[in-house]
Amino acid sequence: MKTTVDKLSDTRVKLTVNVPFAELDQEIDQAYAAIAQQVSIPGFRKGKAPRQLIDARFGRGPILEQVVNDMLPSRYEQAVKENDLKVIGQPDVDISKIEDKDFVEFTAEVDIRPEFEIPDFSKISVTVPALKADEEDVDKALEELAERFGELKDTKRKMKTGDYAIIDITAEIDGEKIEDASTEGLSYRIGDDDLIKGLDTALRGMKTGEDNEFTSTIQSGEHKDEEATIKVHVQQSKERKLPAMDDEFAQMASEFDTMDELRESTKTQVEETKKAEQAAQIRDEVLKSALSEVEFELPQSVVDEQAHSQLHQILGQLAHDEKALAQLLEAQGTSREEFDKQTREQAEESVRTQLFLDAVAEKEEPEVSQQELTDHILFTAQSYGMDPNQFIQQLQSNGQIANLFSDVRRGKALAAAICRTTVKDEEGNKVDVDQYFGEIEEEDAAEASEEK
Repeated sequence: MKTTVDKLSDTRVKLTVNVPFAELDQEIDQAYAAIAQQVSIPGFRKGKAPRQLIDARFGRGPILEQVVNDMLPSRYEQAVKENDLKVIGQPDVDISKIEDKDFVEFTAEVDIRPEFEIPDFSKISVTVPALKADEEDVDKALEELAERFGELKDTKRKMKTGDYAIIDITAEIDGEKIEDASTEGLSYRIGDDDLIKGLDTALRGMKTGEDNEFTSTIQSGEHKDEEATIKVHVQQSKERKLPAMDDEFAQMASEFDTMDELRESTKTQVEETKKAEQAAQIRDEVLKSALSEVEFELPQSVVDEQAHSQLHQILGQLAHDEKALAQLLEAQGTSREEFDKQTREQAEESVRTQLFLDAVAEKEEPEVSQQELTDHILFTAQSYGMDPNQFIQQLQSNGQIANLFSDVRRGKALAAAICRTTVKDEEGNKVDVDQYFGEIEEEDAAEASEEK
């Protein structure tokens, strides 16, 4: 077998593969055997007809077609391996020439990973926010827990931030009501500031049954960016009554008997959350810094596929209704053009990051254990709210196990690289990255498990 490689661009090559018939004996035998099993020739048992009779009866065309179909996958893979090509995606294959009993020639155009130098991670230095978990954070976490057990009760007093209101909103321009900017019986929490600019200010100090009006700008729809008079009527005003922070609350809201125990546990949880946030910040900053040091062309077909996949996913949530998507975008104050542009940019960033991490993984050569892969699958299944066994079956049927393996490999490779970087917090303190990204030895892991 002979191969030649023509570089079409930094991210795409054309393979020309010439396979002599002398190397196709196995495929030829398989082709004749397969066709012999499918036909009946008088005087011969099924599957026993001689090749000459098959050729005379059906010609060489079906044989050659079968041979080509059988040999293409293996010869393509062999050509890729021999030329050390880092291919991405599926090739565009074309049978360019068949000389019976002499050779078969085919071409395959395929995207490849661009070549670039991996930066020296030991020279990368980043700064992240300082790790802080003070009593104020603990108080906030306990308050959020208490809110889950709080009760909404009617109030006659003037409303303030944090109160809830059932309101009617009417938007008018030049005395004409704007239907798509008006509503009735809407539940709203003062302070959320996510509905109409100026609404929070208008509601503060109001009571049940009162009316108020203010001027604001329409955020979406036909009258987007136009100034309107907003009239608001309070049907009901409510306040959330929180339970007392005592031992009784601790027993109701947790597995602890006392408030002191609950507070100590909450403090530990807050600290762990802060550590997880800092680890994510370190990862993002290091990756951002490393990517800023390399430039490479992106395979456009891969970007196209990624962008299409994102669009397909969103449309799938809207029953593939393009009109519904247009309405959604309008409500969000954007356009299809802007959406497509943003989707494309996100796809480019995703592909760029993945290609970079693949290169890092190739250099770091991390080993991925079966347990690590299993843990990742279980975590992913949980994030999708799926049964693990069902999720695994879905992965297997779609051939996606290899993709999750690659995800774990990329993550381990980046973690190893991060351990060589210098990280400081905003207060100038050096951050021990090994605590987040360092390898856990089996003995250490066993000890940690025993301690739990």
